[in-house]
Amino acid sequence: MKKVVLASASPRRQELLEQIYVNFVTIPSNVDETKINGEDPIDLVQKLALAKADDVAKRVGNSLVIGADTVVVYKDEVLGKPNSNAEAYEMLSKLRETEHQVITGFAIIDTNTLEQKIDYEMTKVIMKDFTDQDISDYIATGEPMDKAGGYAIQERGAVFVEKIDGSYSNVVGLPLSKLVINCKELGYQIV
Repeated sequence: MKKVVLASASPRRQELLEQIYVNFVTIPSNVDETKINGEDPIDLVQKLALAKADDVAKRVGNSLVIGADTVVVYKDEVLGKPNSNAEAYEMLSKLRETEHQVITGFAIIDTNTLEQKIDYEMTKVIMKDFTDQDISDYIATGEPMDKAGGYAIQERGAVFVEKIDGSYSNVVGLPLSKLVINCKELGYQIV
């Protein structure tokens, strides 16, 4: 039986796989994400996911390797992880009382056959109105700093979200339903 390898250090992705009782190991990729570009956000996340999965697949055998990347897109602008409190403040100010998309690309590589599946999921997120003080208080928690778009829907950032249209797990960082379907298409039942 192949082992499942998550090519990510993301605790959120790990928690999602644990939620559906996948038996997996984590081996973070060494990909320099700044060196990868895409024609559009979907192309970008798919290229990043494949690069991460491929990097780890080259180091392991008899495995199903899963790589993923998530971005927040606001009015055609890709919002990654903020590098400073000021950048987090700017991102959250833009997202306030608006709609944006969360796009996660994922890639699965069977290291035995080298067969690949590359896909993505997009979820629409509508944010409620919140004050400048709400943003400052949230930034003071430190939570926004390693989250695409500067918020975490599965943590305190949930209070800013009015509603979503699409996959919740996608917004967290890994679209579980679509991932399971793609694994089955490769002939592997992960749950």
